[in-house]
Order: sequence, then C-alpha cells, then structure tokens
Amino acid sequence: MTEQGHNRMNGAEALVRMLEAYGVRHIFGLCGDTTLPFYDALARLNHGITHFLTRDERHAAYMADGYARVTGRPGVCEGPSGGGATYILPGVVEANESAVPILAITSDVATTSRGKYPLTELDQTTLFRPLTKWNAALDDAGQLPAMIREAFRQMTTGTPGAVHLSLPFDTQKAPVSEAEIHANPAHTQFPAERQAPEPRAIEEAAAILAKAQNAIAICGGGPLLSGGEAALARLARALDMPVATTVSGQGAIAETDPLALGVVGSNGGIPATRAEVDAADVVLFIGCRAGSVTTERWRSPAKGTTILHIDSDRDVPGTNYDTAVAINADARLALEALADALEAGPRNSQNGTARAARAWAAKEAQFAPLAATRDTPIRPEAVMATLMELLGEDAIVVADPGTPCPYVSAYYRWRHAGRHFITNRAHGALGYSIGAAMGAHVGRPDVKTVALMGDGSFGFACGEFETMVRHRMPITSVVFSNATFSWIKAGQKAGFGGRYYNVDFDRTDHAAVARAFGVKAWTVRDPDDLGRVMAKALAHDGPSLVDIHTQSLSDAAAPVSEWVA
Repeated sequence: MTEQGHNRMNGAEALVRMLEAYGVRHIFGLCGDTTLPFYDALARLNHGITHFLTRDERHAAYMADGYARVTGRPGVCEGPSGGGATYILPGVVEANESAVPILAITSDVATTSRGKYPLTELDQTTLFRPLTKWNAALDDAGQLPAMIREAFRQMTTGTPGAVHLSLPFDTQKAPVSEAEIHANPAHTQFPAERQAPEPRAIEEAAAILAKAQNAIAICGGGPLLSGGEAALARLARALDMPVATTVSGQGAIAETDPLALGVVGSNGGIPATRAEVDAADVVLFIGCRAGSVTTERWRSPAKGTTILHIDSDRDVPGTNYDTAVAINADARLALEALADALEAGPRNSQNGTARAARAWAAKEAQFAPLAATRDTPIRPEAVMATLMELLGEDAIVVADPGTPCPYVSAYYRWRHAGRHFITNRAHGALGYSIGAAMGAHVGRPDVKTVALMGDGSFGFACGEFETMVRHRMPITSVVFSNATFSWIKAGQKAGFGGRYYNVDFDRTDHAAVARAFGVKAWTVRDPDDLGRVMAKALAHDGPSLVDIHTQSLSDAAAPVSEWVA
C-alpha cells in the first residue's frame, strides 16, 4: 500500500517500485527542478536503493558504467532536464558504444508545457535517439511499468547497451495502477537470453582452426561481457593457440597464462606483438570490432589472412575484413561450442606457448630498463612497475585514455582472468576514471580500486573528489602530471614537425587541490620516493591521491605504434 491508496500510486512512486523490482540497489545522479517528484518518492518510500548524489551528471553516467562492468548488472543514472540531459549524454554514449548496459533517466518539463518556451525545454528523445540502443519518453504514466520492463529487456539482451527514458514532471505525479508493478527476473543481469551459434558456422570455423598452422585469437570486450573466460581458455588449450586482446579485452585471459600474448594494436601493442599477428594464417576475432586501434588502421592482420569472427552484433563481422566464417552469437556460447568441436577431433598445434613467450620476452626487454631508471621527470614505466609490485591480485584499475592507458595496456600483467581493468575505449573522453572508479568501488567494495589519470583528465573531473570523500571511498587516484595534453603533443611531434600549438598549460598542485576536498594526498618528484609514497596511499583507509611528476608522452618511449598524423 502507498500513501496514495491501495490500488494507485503516482508515477514517481511507480518508478521507485519498478527499479526495486529489478534488483536496483544503487542509483547515481544529480538533483534538479524537474526531478523533485522522483526525489520525494525516494525520500518517502521504504526501499533498498541507495542514491549517490554526484557533482555533475556526466560522472553519474560514468559511475553507472563502472558499476555495470564489475557487477554484471545494469547501472542506473539520472539527471534533470535541459543541461542535465546534455551533461549526462557523454557517459551514455560511451557505455552504449562499449556494450555496457546503463539506464539513463532524465526528468523533463511537463507535457502540458511543451512548445510554450518553458525553462530547460529540450527534445530529449531526438537528442538521445542516435546514441542509445533504445530510447523513449514516458508521456503516459500508465505505460511507465511497461516502459521500464522494455528498458531492462533492451539493455540486457542481444548486444547490451545504454537506454534512455525521459520522464516528464506531470507523468511523475500522475496515477499508476499498483497491479502493473512487476519485473522480468531474466533481465536483472546481462547478457540475458543469450543467442546460441548456428551449428553449421561452428563446424566451418572449427574445420579451419583445426587445419591452421599459425592461428591466433584476438579478444575484445565480448568475452568479458559474456563471462566467457573459461570457455576461451578451453579453446586456446585445445589448439595451443595464443590469445591476444584489445585494450577493452584485457582480462579475457590472465596475462600470466602461457598462452597470453598481451595487448595488440597501436595503443599498447609493440612491434613483437604486431609481428605475431602478421605471421598468423588464421585470425579469430572474438567480441571485437576490428577497429582502427586494434588493427593499426586495418594493416594488421594483413588483407588476405583467413578471418573468423564471433560477435553478438550481426553487423560487425565482415565490416573491415573479408570474413570466412561469421558466428553471430553470445561469445561464451560460441566459444563453448568451438571448444567442444575441436576437443572431439584431430587438430594441429598452433605452437602458442612459444609464440606468446617470445612476445612477452620482447616486451620485458623494452620495459625493464625504463622501469628501473631513476630519471626525472619520473618515467610512466616506473609507475607501472610500482603498482604491479604493490597492488593485490584482485585490485581494479581504472585508467583515463591519455597518458596512463598505453602503459597499463602494454605492461601491466593481470594475474587472473576477469574484469580487473576498465578504460573508456569507445570515445576516449578525458575525465572518465574518477567516476568509473567510484562506480566500480560501489559495485565491488571489498577490493582495492585505483584511478589513473593525466593532469588534463584531473581538470575535467576533480569536483567528484567531494563525492568520493562524502562517501569515504578508499580509492587511490594517481595523477601523471606533465602540464600538457601530452597525447596531442606527441601527435604534433610525430606528424606535424614538432609545431606545438595550444597543448601546454601551467602545472597544478594536484595534491593541494585534493587536500582541499579532504583527500589524503602526496606529491612525488623523485623516483626513489615512489614506492614508499604509493604504499602509504594504497594503505590509507579513505580517499587518497598521489601526484607524480612524469614524462610527457611526447618525450617518452610510449608503447604507441604511431600517432595521428
């Protein structure tokens, strides 16, 4: 029973009850005028939902994204009309393009005010339509429960993605029948209603792999999203086939596994890993779009290589490569079927253990001298070596796409399969790591979470340190401080004759800024201090930050094969 009667409740109350029915326990968002009925319902009703007030809507979406990646459950974020809808959009786009299910709820002006120039009026559904998997306006309160059910179905089935619901002010106050409040439990986690592969496609792919001499698998985020790590290991062992990953695919296989080749592509790959891909006679892409970074602008693997491709999105295979066999299916189910087929018959060994060991030996030869140097500014390789030494095996590392990403991707060796590394590889917006780290911590509070960022990213996101402090999240943030947008500066150096234009800025005392928010913070300039200070920060029982004066990518030996020229 609600305060409004036995059989009726208002739209805002119905929204709370529907979210509760779908097992939602955490919401990330920011208040606004048009959200008042929803907030009032959250305040009045008894429910098991914790709402995290953020400092801007973009980070609410990033938190929902990080939360979904580590829990296997949809993340939920919300914001008000007008500016709130535009601010939340970048995080929604990133999640959708990364096949991460988040529900973005934006409240809106009343339907009766449309066209009368009310404050914050915006055609939200038109704005979100091309950037989400599914999108609707809840103009009729009676349709609210059905719309929520559809949102969860869309998020979790097929290729997961982000959905958006616009909730007008008057809809939130209009009556809804209590009898309509029910959920489909199959859609509380993802992926739901998995699509099995066609048996003929499995037979054809297995026959090609069994006869291959030098096959290699390249995994995107698909195996992680589908929970296909064990099935991938079975397939790799059946063939003694090396397994490479994209940046988003790190964790599909433990990088200490004898068959793990590491990250390939222009961000995190090195010449030795590219050589292994170029030498392959068969490449099996798994949950991977074979985009510009993974393939070094579609040059590796070379055209003419036999391509097999597993993806839940039927539009992906064949887009960039002539594909011998396309398997449109859930990654885990497809990998299990391939492993069954190959284990049952004769097959060639792909000599994967030796090939993977050769690639890692080359990486170590490149990495170790730089990690050990006492040069100043501090080399990013030294930061990676320190983190690998100090962090536990179950830690979660979240990296912004600038300075930290290529170093983590190339050199940080994840000792267990599973989701331990998060970065935003779809659109690469700066400022992602703080919000995503907070969402990951909420979803998996019993492990250590670390956020890595450049100083450019720090400037995008530092307001959320107040949120982190308010909720006393023991997240350690690491700033690679070099007073420049160094990825762009490296591109200007490599492709534009070193003509540096508008990429440098004044150095910020990031530790002082963090302390102003209540974060325990240190600055490190001397590499001999790095291990001692990092250990203190990681052991602190609240939010901590280490501001490290590091090389710019434009001066470093970054594991990036080429810069945009």
